[in-house]
Amino acid sequence: MSEQKKIGDEVNGSNWVISVSIILVLVALIGYYALATEPLYVRLGVLFGCIALAIGLMAVTPNGKAFIEYAKDSIVEVKKVVWPTRKESTQMTLIVFGFVAIMAIFLWSTDKIAEWLIFSVFLGWK
Repeated sequence: MSEQKKIGDEVNGSNWVISVSIILVLVALIGYYALATEPLYVRLGVLFGCIALAIGLMAVTPNGKAFIEYAKDSIVEVKKVVWPTRKESTQMTLIVFGFVAIMAIFLWSTDKIAEWLIFSVFLGWK
């Protein structure tokens, strides 16, 4: 029973944080346009400042912490990837271009043959 209460408290506790974050983003957008007479750096400061506060506030929620862990794990996984060399990339790109050219010619010829069959042979139009 206490486990269910703990999960429910985390969800309810993060609901207000999400609400405040959404309000901060709305304030950022409204402030950006409301300060139209101010210099651009002031407007961008308000915009990016409020958005940074909203992101920081979201990062302290359980879902935010889980997302940060996920992002860190993703970076570790990306570092494990064996990336192709320049030569391999060039070869694969040329193979793809060649295949696309062959398919384009095939589809064009198929279209022209179908056009000829329909209009010249079956319908008798010239």
